Amino acid sequence: MMTKKIYLTRHGQTDFNKQGIVQGSGIDSDLNETGQAQAAAFFHAYEHVSFDKVYVSGLKRTHQSVKGFLDKHPSEVLPDLNEISWGKKEGVPVDQEGEAYYQAMINSWKEGQVDVRIEGGESPLEVAERMKRALKHILSQPNEDTILICMHGRAMRVMLSVMLNYPLKCMDMFEHSNLCLYELVFTGQMFKVESYNNTDHLNGLSVQ
Repeated sequence: MMTKKIYLTRHGQTDFNKQGIVQGSGIDSDLNETGQAQAAAFFHAYEHVSFDKVYVSGLKRTHQSVKGFLDKHPSEVLPDLNEISWGKKEGVPVDQEGEAYYQAMINSWKEGQVDVRIEGGESPLEVAERMKRALKHILSQPNEDTILICMHGRAMRVMLSVMLNYPLKCMDMFEHSNLCLYELVFTGQMFKVESYNNTDHLNGLSVQ
């Protein structure tokens, strides 16, 4: 198999991000003004890259984040790249009780209980199965040597765990922020990280 260069990014800021409310796969929100500025800065920094394909999730915040690239390059929507489903917690303002529930869930995952779901939502193990399908599809495409993928925070942590063969309980080691960038090379057998949570392209932007 030919080597592939993958640029993996998270979508830009939404009002839900700004307010600290989990979105998940069930909330199809738009970028806010800051998110649009982040998208413009990201495009300006990487518009010189000749992407063979741009992959986005089924949620419009990823499409809006890489619109400049979608206008220039072939693209494909992969719903398997969608964010984890946070079930009944999606779109709900987080109070003290909700924050405690959320932290307890994250801690259970860190302890290795990655089959545990938030009520009505998905487990990391289920998300990993989606990520494996998406990655298998992406890697199987011929003549796609340089690829841009735009997806979501928690799903991105799971995807990086899958790519780098880390246990899912370690997924929180993969830090992220809105419109951050990971650069990876697939050698045909394994992935190597060339850039980790890079936000240099956002320097000078004020996050509201």
